[in-house]
Amino acid sequence: MSSVTSPGDVPPELLDRLRPICLGLPETYEEPAWVGVRWRIRTRTFAHVLTVDPDHQMAYARAAGTDEPVCVLIFRSPVDEVHALVAHGDPFFKPDWGADVLGMVVDGETDWDEVGELLTESYCLLAPKKLAARVAVPAAQPGPGRPARA
Repeated sequence: MSSVTSPGDVPPELLDRLRPICLGLPETYEEPAWVGVRWRIRTRTFAHVLTVDPDHQMAYARAAGTDEPVCVLIFRSPVDEVHALVAHGDPFFKPDWGADVLGMVVDGETDWDEVGELLTESYCLLAPKKLAARVAVPAAQPGPGRPARA
């Protein structure tokens, strides 16, 4: 990973991995967030990535359980899946805002296929039904902490 220049900056290589996933969904757009970058469908944020510096984003750092700068991705997920992934542990964590909000640390160990599944699902939870119906939600592969889907 390249170094970041200020709190909230996201390494360009992470943005390069996230952009095709997020912008490949119908009617999405990218914009700077209060810190980091977010992707939205209409006015709803379905993905937000930022570098957490415990000196500046204390709530995020506490949620991620870190006292070092790390890059985190925040998104929406069905509540049962949030509980299962958080129970699995690293790289997932539960921020204190919203029952369906999930976070994960993104780094050199990130499973980008899983990120694609999770962000597509996040989009479908927030998008209007007509747009969500145009998206094929990838079938998640059950794994440690990840429930099988019907």
